[in-house]
Amino acid sequence: MEETNRKKLLEAIYEGLLNVKGEEIVSLDLRKVDGAVCKYFIICGATSTTQVKGLADSVDKEVKEKTGERVWRKEGFDNMTWVILDYADVVVHIFQEEARKFYQLEELWADAKLTKIED
Repeated sequence: MEETNRKKLLEAIYEGLLNVKGEEIVSLDLRKVDGAVCKYFIICGATSTTQVKGLADSVDKEVKEKTGERVWRKEGFDNMTWVILDYADVVVHIFQEEARKFYQLEELWADAKLTKIED
């Protein structure tokens, strides 16, 4: 994916998460991390299953409207504690608080550059 298109994708994802009041949104830049499965992880917290779904739906809508991209693969809609939206170069992780604490993706990928996303 071209850098300009990736930037538009990231901005649409951020907007989708911020629209539904995602909590503690961070971007992990994995481009310089050996063995990384993609270029970016976007991690976001939610307080309920309803908010997890709302965040995922908002990201999907914003990305389609702003970039025309469609999610390549999505997982976690059965239990809504951890939803993954995979856009190939960018993977969005939406966690309920307990699951986020348990999996600790930020610590697992500590070599990545972490950026906090705020309004």
